[in-house]
Amino acid sequence: MRDFLPADKARRERVLAVIRDRYRAHGFDEIETPVVEDYERLHAGIGGDNEKLAFNVLRRGLDADAIRDAADDPAALSDLGLRYDLTVPLARFYATNRAQLPTVFRAIQIAPVWRAERPQKGRYRQFVQCDIDIIGDATPRAEVELLTASLDVLDALGLEGGTIRINDRRALDAMLEVFGFAGADRAGVLITIDKLDKIGPAGVVAELRDRGADESAVTAFETFLTRPQTREYLPFGDAQIRKALPAGVPDEVVAHLVGIGDAVAAARGEVDVPLHFDPFLVRGMGYYTGTIYELAHPSVSYSLGGGGRYDGMIGRFLGQDVPAVGFSIGFERIVDLVGAGEDAAAPAVVLIADRDVPLTELATHKAFFVSRGARVRLEQRTKNLKGLLERSAADGYTSFATVSAGADSATLETRPLG
Repeated sequence: MRDFLPADKARRERVLAVIRDRYRAHGFDEIETPVVEDYERLHAGIGGDNEKLAFNVLRRGLDADAIRDAADDPAALSDLGLRYDLTVPLARFYATNRAQLPTVFRAIQIAPVWRAERPQKGRYRQFVQCDIDIIGDATPRAEVELLTASLDVLDALGLEGGTIRINDRRALDAMLEVFGFAGADRAGVLITIDKLDKIGPAGVVAELRDRGADESAVTAFETFLTRPQTREYLPFGDAQIRKALPAGVPDEVVAHLVGIGDAVAAARGEVDVPLHFDPFLVRGMGYYTGTIYELAHPSVSYSLGGGGRYDGMIGRFLGQDVPAVGFSIGFERIVDLVGAGEDAAAPAVVLIADRDVPLTELATHKAFFVSRGARVRLEQRTKNLKGLLERSAADGYTSFATVSAGADSATLETRPLG
């Protein structure tokens, strides 16, 4: 959990403003949910490993004896917890407010979440997520809207070269069935396959054998992983997807992914759309039911966001299934890639006043510049004027003017900083 100095905070707000603007341009509306949710909801088995990282809130009124008696039962100690993502709160929000929402609801949520992580570069215990979700649309149109909006955000932030890795949980399940993995074992098998980027094919195969997975299925999977492959470039489409999958994956799943790619390409006016099919993309959240994806950029090895379809989650709160799909941008990782920049539309002026300038004149000068759209800071002249100017520039100010007693606001000369 971090503090942010003024220049850092200003940069974060500029990036957030771009993200909000592009999301709203694509027809999404912003909502807000509480930072806490019921313990049972946060630990309902739909948040994957993130549930283990939740910060829980101690029940009110427990004395020392009650705490000791419940020491081995977190649910008895806590009735609330800090949200670890924005998807679980959205599901609860929709179930609570459905009657007041449109049939197809497009939501923006931009807010902090908390996880008891081991802090490291790009991973924090408090961080901001930028989510867009579409609830009530079971067609691939929803995925297309999410993907085009997210790629539009990258473009608007100047992050060229971004791509989206895409897969479908149904393709994963069909692939495991082709190899011969039993249905009851597939969840554990996917956990191991999700480590492919970290431990490589040999490590995945060894771990599957250590887990006691069916030997013939592991052998079939190993043969597929190590099969000879040509290295020609294939753009996202039917040929790329079929080359990456074993025979036997249903045609309708392939067609679903191809249709999404065609629509995204049409929306962006591109022949070669920045999507890449990854047959081993898993995403660990247990609530995904269909299309899944991750946002990548060539400048970093980790993903910058991701999401997928989670048609079964809202039904847990509503009592009936409602289709839903979402995309979450990892704001903390995105903001590190965006340059500091300047807000050219809002000039920032430092007024440096002599000690004898009356307060009424200072207030008048400041009001003059503020009324013309500038951001204004008042400073008293110091002996180390250079240091004052350098600090002001570091805080995002772009110009300065010196003020003497009796000066006319309209004739003050502003000079650029830096």
